[in-house]
Amino acid sequence: MNFSGIKRFAVVLVVGLMFSGCRGQISERQPIHPNPNMDMQERKEAQEVNNFFEDGRSMRPPVEGTVARGLRKADIEYYEGVDENGEWIAENPVDVTRSVLYRGKERYEIFCAPCHGLTGDGLGIIMTGGYGYVPAPTFHQERLREAPDGEIYSAIYNGVRNMPSYAHQVPVDDRWAIVAYIRALQASQNVSEDEITEYDVDMDAIRAEYEAEQAAIAELEAAKEAANAEVVPTAELGEQIITQYACGACHNIDGAPGGIGPTWYNIFGSEAEVVTDTGERITITKDAEYIIESIVLPNVKKTVGYENGVMVAYDYLADHELQSIVEYIKTLSDN
Repeated sequence: MNFSGIKRFAVVLVVGLMFSGCRGQISERQPIHPNPNMDMQERKEAQEVNNFFEDGRSMRPPVEGTVARGLRKADIEYYEGVDENGEWIAENPVDVTRSVLYRGKERYEIFCAPCHGLTGDGLGIIMTGGYGYVPAPTFHQERLREAPDGEIYSAIYNGVRNMPSYAHQVPVDDRWAIVAYIRALQASQNVSEDEITEYDVDMDAIRAEYEAEQAAIAELEAAKEAANAEVVPTAELGEQIITQYACGACHNIDGAPGGIGPTWYNIFGSEAEVVTDTGERITITKDAEYIIESIVLPNVKKTVGYENGVMVAYDYLADHELQSIVEYIKTLSDN
């Protein structure tokens, strides 16, 4: 046999031996690990006890004061809406562009409109559907028109009173976009006639449409008043109304201190010092007239100690509903 024949024979023999070794059986020999230290390392699974640490936890919390790379929120004006002194910043730190406003409109209509209404009037479907929520404030009141942008941002970020925080649902950029859109809503609902006439607008047609709407509203109100005049005010109805509108969230009926608003216990016929909308302090008697005024025009006279409280106007309640609330409050008096 020559050399080439021997070479071919050797190749065939090696290949045959290779295939004969592939028998599909599991080897009982110890696997070869050229660098076994990573395969056999001592480590703990999540939630496993680790007695090396005093608290026995394997999963270690971040070291106090450390911040993950890229997550340092040093710009507190942008992230929290306050300056270095902790005061709300006056203006939106984000450049308000057309795209920002449209983004704010989209986010507002998803997260805010159900309570605050599409126009920001506080008459969203949740507020007017009789679900018993504390009414959301209108953005078109003077206090909120003059409020700093940081305060509105803070309400979204931290929540305020009965409104929860939307920090997890709404990211930072979207919060500022919503603030910008709220400002646009406020501007759209508070435009003077002189400003409107600067544009190509038919004011006569607008006035005619407005007058027709007001006439229709007046007709409906007259029909409603005629129907309500036949209803007798009762304390039972008053209790139903204050339950429907969740008045107890701010006003307690047992005289306990620390409430958001003044207690209703023993208030009927009592004297109290109030601050008027002009800043004057006067003493009044909390009779039926005052109670109804406080429901319909809550900012005219505020009880001392509650001047900074915010209450929306329930000026849409019918006369018999207002009188029924008074009758219910009378039942909370020991006299």
